[in-house]
Amino acid sequence: MREFVFDYIKKKYKVLPEYPWRKYDMNAVFRHTDNNKWFALVMEVGREKLGLPAGEDVDVINLKIDDPFFKDVLLQEDGILPAYHMNKFHWISVLLDGTVAWERVYELIDMSFAATASSKKKQKIRPPKEWLIPANPKFYDILHAFDDADEIEWKQGSGIKTGDTVFMYVAAPVSAILFRCKVTETDIPYDYADKNLTINALMKVKLQKRYQPDRFTFDILKEEYGIFAVRGPRGIPNSLSAALKK
Repeated sequence: MREFVFDYIKKKYKVLPEYPWRKYDMNAVFRHTDNNKWFALVMEVGREKLGLPAGEDVDVINLKIDDPFFKDVLLQEDGILPAYHMNKFHWISVLLDGTVAWERVYELIDMSFAATASSKKKQKIRPPKEWLIPANPKFYDILHAFDDADEIEWKQGSGIKTGDTVFMYVAAPVSAILFRCKVTETDIPYDYADKNLTINALMKVKLQKRYQPDRFTFDILKEEYGIFAVRGPRGIPNSLSAALKK
């Protein structure tokens, strides 16, 4: 059954297994091509070594999970165990005997690939994110920015990429989130600087939704969602994300 894993990794990531141990020639490592880090280790292990009832050896795949809380949730699932022969704080062992559905195995391989990727690759492969970004009406007429077009150019914040969602928080005297936009293009060359503002690149954002000025005010953001300042691009809590999508 390990061949299904090998085939998935080969097709999706163009990576072939390596067999670095002569004594354990069934154990295969998969590495990133740029930083050489492991993202998967397929091993043949005795069941008793995994804390399971004794029996025939079983194939497992060791995978890295960055989020320790999510890892603890995974360990409640059948067939997912603390990592054998690796750091149990960051890694898990997944049985490859059919106990864990293949779709779940592939999902966990993808997570491990992302967790062990280089910074450049992580930025490229990460899923779309949601951002809260500031807009100051003293420097730009953001209140009327979408009157004549549903897509405008805006200062690109660090970490934002095409496909992300940005919620525009308009500063005083409005002090509220007014717009939800989809980022349609990034890294547009631009060079501007004055005493109030420096812009090194622009992005294009397309309007998706308008909010009433009294719906997501600064006071509501502070009291209900724990947001006390919006000075630059920042992530948003899940509770606010859900409210903004209603």
